[in-house]
Amino acid sequence: MKEEDAARIENDLREVPDGTFEVKRHKAAESHCLLLAEQLTAQARGKGKIETFPVFPGVEVSLHQYLAERVEFHHKAADSVLGIDHCRKGRIGWNMRGGAAVYLGAGDLCLHSLASCADSEMTLPLGYYEGMAVTADLRALKANCPEILREAGFDGERLYQKFCAGGSPLGIPSNSAIDAVFAPLYGLPEPLRIPYFKLKAQEILLYLLQLEPSEEKGLTQYAPPQTESIKEIRDFLVEHLDERFTIEELAKKYLINTSSLKSVFKAVYGMPIASYMKEYRMRQAMKLLRETDDSIAAIAEKVGYETQGKFTKAFKETAQVLPTEYRKLYRK
Repeated sequence: MKEEDAARIENDLREVPDGTFEVKRHKAAESHCLLLAEQLTAQARGKGKIETFPVFPGVEVSLHQYLAERVEFHHKAADSVLGIDHCRKGRIGWNMRGGAAVYLGAGDLCLHSLASCADSEMTLPLGYYEGMAVTADLRALKANCPEILREAGFDGERLYQKFCAGGSPLGIPSNSAIDAVFAPLYGLPEPLRIPYFKLKAQEILLYLLQLEPSEEKGLTQYAPPQTESIKEIRDFLVEHLDERFTIEELAKKYLINTSSLKSVFKAVYGMPIASYMKEYRMRQAMKLLRETDDSIAAIAEKVGYETQGKFTKAFKETAQVLPTEYRKLYRK
């Protein structure tokens, strides 16, 4: 499934040149001031695309697709602007101001002020990401509150105190309520986008109005030095794919205790080290089968399997076909 998600995003971005980041700004019929879109600059070691849609004065929705390992963002540090980020596919994380590192997986949500992420580098642990952001200027909403929100007693100051005032982001794990709000917003036909975004943006703000951060079991946050050490460990492992290392050996090499290594790795990459490395080995094996004439035995050795038999068994468990069959099916 992850391979299919990455392939779909790669196809969606096929017209975006490598090393570039496309920002498409949709203009509303009304004269809205765009919050993020007019200020945003981005640099990607890969490529990506953002589409922004102003839906109300002070509120905009943006769709995001990235195919990269890291993306740098720069925008105005607006304390009163609430950022609501939803991860649909892939995985994304960034170091917020104040020393909190937040990582989102599929279905997770992050709430924070734009002051927390004005100059931030996003990390894509799986190399791809698809998601959505709703950006709300809580002061502008106070002056231009949509009728439905006004009837519901919407109070922007309450949202500010809940999610912006403290300066710390809140990560909320995937749940049915989040899915019900965000799932319908992806893949909409063009004529329905703005109307649907207007409807659902109000639903999202009302959902947050009744949400109490103290009652939520938030995603675990880690200090940036911890997450950077984990990235170094991961890079070391993939650079030495033909070798095997124990948790204890890695912990000793990088001066980190084994329990922290395991827990922080899972927080960053969304799975235990062994699972991640098996999946990575299989992805590399698939690439070698598609793009080279290497023998199955040689590929098995390159991705860290002692024998061709062990590799073939692991490959079939993952791909549901033998390596020879996979090569016939997908060889370019």
